[in-house]
Amino acid sequence: MQYQGVLTKMQTEIGSPIQYYLVFESDFIHMNQLLDKKIQIEFVGHQCLACGKEVKIYRQGYCYEDFYKQPQAGDWIMRPELSKAHLDIEDRDLEYEKKVQLQPHIVYLANSSNVKVGVTRKTQVPTRWIDQGAHEAIEIVEVPNRYLAGITEVALKEYVADKTNWRKMLKNEIDDESLVAFRDKLQEFIPEEAKEYFIPTNTETSLDFPVLQYPTHLKSLNLEKTPEYTGVLKGIKGQYLIFEDETVFNVRNNEGTVVCITML
Repeated sequence: MQYQGVLTKMQTEIGSPIQYYLVFESDFIHMNQLLDKKIQIEFVGHQCLACGKEVKIYRQGYCYEDFYKQPQAGDWIMRPELSKAHLDIEDRDLEYEKKVQLQPHIVYLANSSNVKVGVTRKTQVPTRWIDQGAHEAIEIVEVPNRYLAGITEVALKEYVADKTNWRKMLKNEIDDESLVAFRDKLQEFIPEEAKEYFIPTNTETSLDFPVLQYPTHLKSLNLEKTPEYTGVLKGIKGQYLIFEDETVFNVRNNEGTVVCITML
């Protein structure tokens, strides 16, 4: 069986284990069903997720022009503290920015390799944690807008990491930490504007990934350098496919890439 389409990040469904779906324009692949099976991935080309043109992807699935034009790629996405919709100030598209920024946001702790702090919209829990490959996570505060979440994250990352070590995450080299104790320790460092939104009572959420075999040495698949790859799928974690020969493929980093996937 063969599928062809433009890569976007895998859709997920909470479960034990988590269910993964690769969704194309007119079809989808339930990736869990491919575990322990041989598949081939072929590079076909590029297609910008915004304009649809067959042009080289610059970042986040967009061509150069659209990356600097689309509101979904504004600086406030990666740096929530730069959000200004609550002040009625536009970055690229105020209507879109109000829709996204002026809704409940969660500041959380996640443990995927080490404990890190992060921000996500409430509607993206637990999707955000799954995408990061976190085996456990806990909410710290729930605030009414993205700006408050951003300044809280900035304050807390003085005391805890804000990046995931993707290599350790894929090797399942995880520091065993109590996120409840970690959260309680960080409470005093929450900015005054967000202190009232602290959540003292919730517990850790555990996540179970569909991985049959973790790699010990990693080889990243670059489809432009290796336009045709064949391997046995052994696991899915975060937004990575893990193969028997210890090759790993980051689906999200390849958004906008047109591929042909064949089940052998």
